Amino acid sequence: MNKAVLWRARNRPRSVPRGRIVRAVWPLRIVTSVGVAVIVLVGGGTAVGAGAATEAVRSTINEVVRILQDKELKKPGRSEERRRQLEKVIGDRFNYDEMAKRSLGSHWNKLTDQERREFVDLFKRLLSNSYADKIEGYSGEQVHYLSERLEGKYAEVRTKVASEKTEIPLDYRLLSNSDDWRVYDVIVDGVSLVNNYRGQFTKILRESSYADLVEKLREKAEKKSDKPKTP
Repeated sequence: MNKAVLWRARNRPRSVPRGRIVRAVWPLRIVTSVGVAVIVLVGGGTAVGAGAATEAVRSTINEVVRILQDKELKKPGRSEERRRQLEKVIGDRFNYDEMAKRSLGSHWNKLTDQERREFVDLFKRLLSNSYADKIEGYSGEQVHYLSERLEGKYAEVRTKVASEKTEIPLDYRLLSNSDDWRVYDVIVDGVSLVNNYRGQFTKILRESSYADLVEKLREKAEKKSDKPKTP
């Protein structure tokens, strides 16, 4: 077993009990309880032992905060433009292909190229819809960078999201790709976002079919929030 495999095994986060897809994003609600969405990477703060992976995360954080604080983009009628900008910035840092592949597990190998593209697109839309409205709750919480750990092409950036009332461990797993670092998993207080989704998807595949999973994903991806958008 090589070092990269051993590193992943030692640092494998725990998963959560299985349930419906509608419950699969509960780690997001942990973070948004203090006004921060997991996928959004919001905040500022101090860094310890910062390396290339940490700087990659920080650069995305800074750009997200810049967009959130842009007074022009807060004006009525520009909410969709702001959302598109946020989705692009976050999408440039997150490796949705890798996240979708890991979330689907061994069933990924059974898919055709077209089915894989469809699944990645639905997975990306599902995550985007999960954080799109929650991001509006950002109110200046700070992200403190605790450490960076490297093992070959893999890295883990450990952070802590802090507000006046609480602190939440929030770690990012990254994969090096063409001299850049892309996030493939987010660990909230020890709970893996990817493992969480994989538990939901595996249950559906075991009890029903891949077609049923895709249909459920499509329903969730196309569901729009009923909450009024903040201008």
